[in-house]
Amino acid sequence: MAKELRFVMLLDCYGDLLTEHQRNVMELYYCEDLSLAEIGNPLGITRQAVLSLIKRTENILLNYEEKLGFAERLSGIRACIDRIRSGADSIPDKKLRDNITDEIDNISKLL
Repeated sequence: MAKELRFVMLLDCYGDLLTEHQRNVMELYYCEDLSLAEIGNPLGITRQAVLSLIKRTENILLNYEEKLGFAERLSGIRACIDRIRSGADSIPDKKLRDNITDEIDNISKLL
């Protein structure tokens, strides 16, 4: 998995455990794809300070994942849902196929 995607997933799982400042900077960097300067200027901090904050926060997120493993489990659940959805497409009974697809959609919304 690409490093950027991994940290987006970790932010999705553990972002609420970060400080507002940490979460905002990480979202600007990973989700909005802003440069260090574009993040630091409005905050009144240097590019180096932004980079340092990102590296520290990455370590925090990796530590959460190492201990809790939610992102890895979530990824596995999504892959399983995709396989079920693909299998449901081959069910000849339209009513059953639609019921299964509806339940898959309900599960996906919960994730």
